[in-house]
Amino acid sequence: MFDGIGFMELLLIGILGLVVLGPERLPLAIRSITGWIRAMKSMANSVKDELEQELKIEQLHSDLKKAESQGLKNLSPELQESIDQLKDAAQSVNRPYKVEDTPSANADVAADPTPSTTNTTETNSTSSTEKPNG
Repeated sequence: MFDGIGFMELLLIGILGLVVLGPERLPLAIRSITGWIRAMKSMANSVKDELEQELKIEQLHSDLKKAESQGLKNLSPELQESIDQLKDAAQSVNRPYKVEDTPSANADVAADPTPSTTNTTETNSTSSTEKPNG
């Protein structure tokens, strides 16, 4: 990032910052500048990641079009890998929506209502015997 700036230039900038801002405000200014730089780097990285993801999606889309034109037969290894990735992605998207029945969990809930009712009666009986401090 600072390819054209050497040690002497950085030292000069530091001395000028010390003279202009003073010793009280210089650390705060340095922290805010580093925060800005960090935010710009993270923003650039997120944009780069999004672009890479979009390019990958576009590549998968074009591979799918090629595979469809070949009738999904005699595919090259790259096209077959793209098809497999798309199938895995489709299964991972559908997986959270599958309903799994667990009869043992439902039977435990239905067979065990008595402890909750006894706890409420015990709480009600203890609260009625206590006198308010008023």
